[in-house]
Amino acid sequence: MMSSTEEVTEVEEVCASCGITAGDDIKLKKCACDLVKYCGVECQRNHRPQHKKGCKKRIAAMRDDRLFTQPDESHHGECPICCLPLPLDGEKRIINTCCCKRICIGCDYANKKREWEQGLEQRCPYCREVLPYTDEEIHQNLIERAKANDPNALYEMGENCRNEGDYKGAVEYCTKAAKFGNMMAHHSLSYMYHDGQGVEKDMKKAVYHWEEAAIGGHARARYNLGYYEGGNGRFDRATKHFMIAAKQGHDGALKEVERNFRWGFVSKEEYTTALRGHQAVVDATKSQQRDAADEIDAYMVYQKMYEYHGTHCTLILPM
Repeated sequence: MMSSTEEVTEVEEVCASCGITAGDDIKLKKCACDLVKYCGVECQRNHRPQHKKGCKKRIAAMRDDRLFTQPDESHHGECPICCLPLPLDGEKRIINTCCCKRICIGCDYANKKREWEQGLEQRCPYCREVLPYTDEEIHQNLIERAKANDPNALYEMGENCRNEGDYKGAVEYCTKAAKFGNMMAHHSLSYMYHDGQGVEKDMKKAVYHWEEAAIGGHARARYNLGYYEGGNGRFDRATKHFMIAAKQGHDGALKEVERNFRWGFVSKEEYTTALRGHQAVVDATKSQQRDAADEIDAYMVYQKMYEYHGTHCTLILPM
């Protein structure tokens, strides 16, 4: 029988409590910390007093490994049409309720411009469905997509509820969207738990949802974590968050890295790395189509298009 697990470096094929060896008739189950295994719940319960301290320490270390790993991309991913990374700026992405796919304004503008010039019916640039004409149709599309457990639709329904003051409904939709991997839903839940909207105030849960969103590539959530950690005197952790968010293209995080550089908390090399990483991510989101869309008053152009075709805007501009 093992007396301690703190110095265990790999999972052995024996029960940490009774010492029985795994075999054809005996299946061992890993503890959440991946350090030990048990042949059953009873052995795990009996061994808990000895293992509790090392287990918690190991799980916290595993969580930090995930939390402070630079994400490969932002939670927005790529535009499904041009395959370029979607920008962090919400005004440079759109979502149509027919398919609830997030698309860059460059691809959306190019599609609308072509339809406008050729006198074509307005269709979604991704799924090619005819765009809805009324707010009722837009809402019905969202409902149908939410029923199909579309994470983006569930999140949008949650945000609509939140904007209307229905915080209970917002929590319900966002919780479901978060379970399906929507990082924006995690981010919204963090605010609701932070402010007590539809739920009791719970800072532990707020931080959990910030962390889940940050792990999933949500730069704003990571930026918030930086402020949270800094406010609690954990400046090393705060700096790590700001560094990662800056290299994801978050402007506010880059300003915090610059400030910490001036104060001497960040080295010149680290600051340079953040600057280069930030610029590389921003440059990767640029294209001629997106620049063209940026140079015009998009709302004015859309208005002309809709007046020309006798339709109205069906776009949702996400946060």
